[in-house]
Amino acid sequence: MRQATRTLRVETTGRGFYEITASIADFLRASRIDAGLLTAFCRHTSASLSITENADPDVLRDLDVFLARIAPEGAGYRHNDEGPDDMPAHIRAALTQSQVSIPVLSGAAALGTWQGVFLIEHRRRPHSREIVLHMIGE
Repeated sequence: MRQATRTLRVETTGRGFYEITASIADFLRASRIDAGLLTAFCRHTSASLSITENADPDVLRDLDVFLARIAPEGAGYRHNDEGPDDMPAHIRAALTQSQVSIPVLSGAAALGTWQGVFLIEHRRRPHSREIVLHMIGE
């Protein structure tokens, strides 16, 4: 059994979806591990991860609108230390995922045809986000 790790840094420009599928593929190629399990972990409480469609950008737009609807700004939250988008960002992150696990087959992520891996930035302003990648396998 072998392991490989890398911290992926994603510079965001504000709220939205940032595809990291290609960066994950680069990491897997460099790991030279043929089969196993990849875990991607987001080290933040106001950003998250998702595996979703990467073909039609309307999917990402609709997801963004939905997340804004279920955790709107200005809803009277107590926690607003960093502004009106602070608590809604925490709620959106809590309702999505801080980590995803993906099987690896023949050295590649076993994603479906239309699947991509995305960092979701829930804050309005730019951030530097870290995603820890861990691969274990043979």
